[in-house]
Amino acid sequence: MDALSETLRVVHLIGAIFINARFTAPWCYQSPRADSAAPLLEPDAERVVIFHLITEGECYVELEGEPPVRLMAGDAVVFPQGHAHRMTSRPGLAPAQGGRLDAVLSRRPRQISYGGGGATTRLLCGYLACDARLARLLLGGLPPVLKVNVRGSNAGMWLESSVRYALAEARSPRPGGAGVLAKLAEVLFIEMLRLYMNEQHEGRTGWLAAVADRIVGAALSALHKSPAQAWTVEELARVANTSRSVLAERFQQMVGSSPMQYLTTWRMMLAANLLSGSNAPLSRIAEDVGYQTDTAFIRAFRREFGSPPATWRRNQTRREPRQVQ
Repeated sequence: MDALSETLRVVHLIGAIFINARFTAPWCYQSPRADSAAPLLEPDAERVVIFHLITEGECYVELEGEPPVRLMAGDAVVFPQGHAHRMTSRPGLAPAQGGRLDAVLSRRPRQISYGGGGATTRLLCGYLACDARLARLLLGGLPPVLKVNVRGSNAGMWLESSVRYALAEARSPRPGGAGVLAKLAEVLFIEMLRLYMNEQHEGRTGWLAAVADRIVGAALSALHKSPAQAWTVEELARVANTSRSVLAERFQQMVGSSPMQYLTTWRMMLAANLLSGSNAPLSRIAEDVGYQTDTAFIRAFRREFGSPPATWRRNQTRREPRQVQ
């Protein structure tokens, strides 16, 4: 299993489409910072990542201090660092004065239709809620706006048509429509990341770029395949068919940490998944993620999560299960 698939297997993702919009030019819509919208979108989430999919027409996305980005039908944009932004029919327009955000999001997916009566643009607004560590891992090193075209792949075209169908089903009296839409939002987000990885250019950094890199990607694949192994940088360099110094330098440059620091972080994410998803004893979990003693495991887990694993597990158990809206 590749590093991206393995990572997505062990982390908990929650996705949703929260706005289905039809705008007619001229129009401008202000989207707040993700951290201010998060308590309304997914109250228990540590991190919320906003994305938009243009299904008809064209528009621009504007961020403070960045040049406008033109979007066409089939384009999707993700805001990895959660920046506030404007979606607009042309750059420079003042955003409309809409209703309070809590009122807009009180019913999801919210149908929005407004504008000056000109050319039509349809877009979907969605989000992915995830653990803050996953967000740092997957989205670190990415630009403020990540743009891909989902119609450039068969999977993307299927997803777009499936999301449209699920939106119609979410408004029907048949049960399960909202649940299907939520799962499709998750898959759509993952497909955006995969498409971005396929569009790698020289000089990109971050985890997604590292996975696609010949040297660092080989090391990451080895770490994810066998996290309990007593890896050294020398052994990883042999797997990646390079020198120790080249691997260490390139890994630090692309991922933002050393290979051994990354291994510890990944082991802790695996341990958290096992703690929350099973009743396995701590000694078994410690061994499964590469620690020979409970003491070393507890010390590493406390550094990463701020509490010992037994306490962390109890706190996770007390959390109320999320209700699908």
